[in-house]
Amino acid sequence: MTKRIILISLFSAISLSGGDVSMAAENATHWGFWTIVPPLAAIILAFITKNVIASLFIGIFSGAYIISLNEHSLFSSFFHAFLKLTQEAQSAIADTWNAGVLLQTLTIGGLIALVSKMGGAKAIAEALAKRAKSPRTAQIYTWMMGIFIFFDDYANTLTVGPIMRPVTDKMKISRERLSFIIDATAAPIAGIALISTWVGYEIGLIRDAYSIIDTPVNPYAAFVATIPYLYYNIFMLVFVFASAWHLREFGPMYAAEKRARLEGKLYRDGANLMSDIDSQGLDPESATTLRISNAVIPILTLIFGAFIGLFYDGYRTILNGENLQLAEQIQMAPFAFASIRASFSNGNASIVLFQAALLGSIVAISMGIIQKIFTIEEALKVWLAGAKMLLITAVILTLAWSLSGIVKELGTATWLISTLGASIPPYLLSTIIFILGAVISFATGTSYGTMGILMPLAIPMAYALNPDPLFMSINIGAVLTGAIFGDHCSPISDTTILSSMGASCDHIDHTRTQIFYAVTIALIAILFGHLPLNLGVPGWLVLLLGFVLVFFLPRIFGKSVDMKMIE
Repeated sequence: MTKRIILISLFSAISLSGGDVSMAAENATHWGFWTIVPPLAAIILAFITKNVIASLFIGIFSGAYIISLNEHSLFSSFFHAFLKLTQEAQSAIADTWNAGVLLQTLTIGGLIALVSKMGGAKAIAEALAKRAKSPRTAQIYTWMMGIFIFFDDYANTLTVGPIMRPVTDKMKISRERLSFIIDATAAPIAGIALISTWVGYEIGLIRDAYSIIDTPVNPYAAFVATIPYLYYNIFMLVFVFASAWHLREFGPMYAAEKRARLEGKLYRDGANLMSDIDSQGLDPESATTLRISNAVIPILTLIFGAFIGLFYDGYRTILNGENLQLAEQIQMAPFAFASIRASFSNGNASIVLFQAALLGSIVAISMGIIQKIFTIEEALKVWLAGAKMLLITAVILTLAWSLSGIVKELGTATWLISTLGASIPPYLLSTIIFILGAVISFATGTSYGTMGILMPLAIPMAYALNPDPLFMSINIGAVLTGAIFGDHCSPISDTTILSSMGASCDHIDHTRTQIFYAVTIALIAILFGHLPLNLGVPGWLVLLLGFVLVFFLPRIFGKSVDMKMIE
C-alpha cells in the first residue's frame, strides 16, 4: 500500500509540474497501451525491413497521428499528423544540444576525411598492425582506446572507430564486432568515470530526487557509492575484453565473425553502411609520405581540446551561475579535484566537442598545406566529402530525436511506469527498476531521458522501503545501468547510431548482434548481481563471482573464431 501511495503522489506532483508533463500524463491515461505503439512500430519495422529511416518516419507519423486524434477527426488527423511530424523534426534540430551533436558529427566526419587523405589513418593502421598482429590484439587495443576516452560517450564513439577500423579490417574482424566494442565501452565507461560529461547530470538527478523526500545528501558521494553496484557497466566492460581474449563468440556475432574470418567479408552483402570512407576517393596519393603524426596530432587536438574545453566551459558556466559558494570554491582552487570535477560536469559537451573537432580540422588542414599534400581549396573539398558521408547519420539522429519528442508527449514512459511499477517487493526493487529502465530506454532511445524519468521515482520508493545507504546505492545504480542496457538494445538510440557510424557498419546489423550480448550481460547482472546482493550476499563476493563468470562465459558457451581453429 505504501508503494502505491508513493507512486500516486509522485505522479500527482508530475502532473502539476508543467504543461508538457501534464499533457503527457493525460495522454498516458487516455491512450494507455497505444502510447507504446509508435516506438515499437519503429523498432520492429527497423528489424524487419532493415530500413531505419523509413521505420523511424512511420513511428513518428503514427505517434503524431495518435496525438492529433485528441483534437481532430480520423481523416483530418492524417494532415495534422504530417504537420506535427515536421514540427517535431524542426524542434529536434532547433534544440541547442541536438544541433551541437549534429555539428560535431559532421565536423568529425570532415576531420577523419582529412586525416585519411593525408595518409595519417593508413600510417597509424600500419604502425598498429605491427603490434596488433592478430584479431585478439587488435580488439584489445580497440577496447583499451575505448577505456582511454572515458570522459564522453559521443567522443568515444566518434573517435575510436575511424582510428581502429583499418586495423580491425586488416585482421578480418567484422564491422559488427567493431561497432559492438565501440558501443559497449562508450556509455559503460562514461557512466562509471569519476569525471565525465555524465557525472554532472547524474548527480543533479540524485540531488533533486533526494529533495523530494526532504533528505540532505552529498550527491557526488552518493554517486560514487553506486559504482560497485553498476553491474551491467562493469560486467560489459569485462565481457568485451574476455570475448576478445578468448576469440570466442556466440549468437549472431559468431556468424558475423566467421563470415569475416573465412570469407573476408567484413560486412554482409547488401549492408547499408552508416559511413563508407573507402568509396569516397579519400585514400592518400601514392606520392604522399605516410606519417603517423598526420593522424595523431589532429586526433589528439580533438581529444585534449575536448577535455580542456569541457573544463573551461564548465568553469565559466559556474562563475556565471547562481551557485556562489561553488563559484568561490573553484576560484580559490580551480585545479583541485572537486573543482575539476564540478567544472567538467557543468561543461556543455555538445558545443565543446564541435569546437574541438573544428579545431582539429583546422590543425589537419594546416598540416596538409604545409606538407603540400593539398591546397586550401582541395582541403575544403576533402572536408566536405567527409561531412557528406555522415549526412545519413544526421538524418537518422534527427528522426530518432523527433520520435523521442513524440514519445515524451504521448506519455509512453508514464504509462510504462504506472503499468509495471505498482507493486514491488523490497528484495526485487533494484531488479524491477533495472528492467523498467531498460524497457523505457529501449522504447524511447535515450538513457539520459530514462534516468531523468526514473530517478525521481526510484529514490523515494527505495527510501520508503529501506533508508539504509547500501539499499539506496543499489537502487540508484539500477537506474543508471538499466538505462544504459536499454540504450544498447535500441536501434533508435543516438549512441547506438553513432557507434554504427564510427565502425562504418550497417546499423541494424550492429543492433541485432549487440542485443544478444547485451541481454546476456543484463541477465548476469540481475541473477548474479542484484538478486544475491539483495538477499544478503556480500558485495565483494558478488562482484568477484560476476567477474569470474563473465570472463569465462565466452570460453564456456562461445565458439572459436580463431582462424587456425575454424579453417
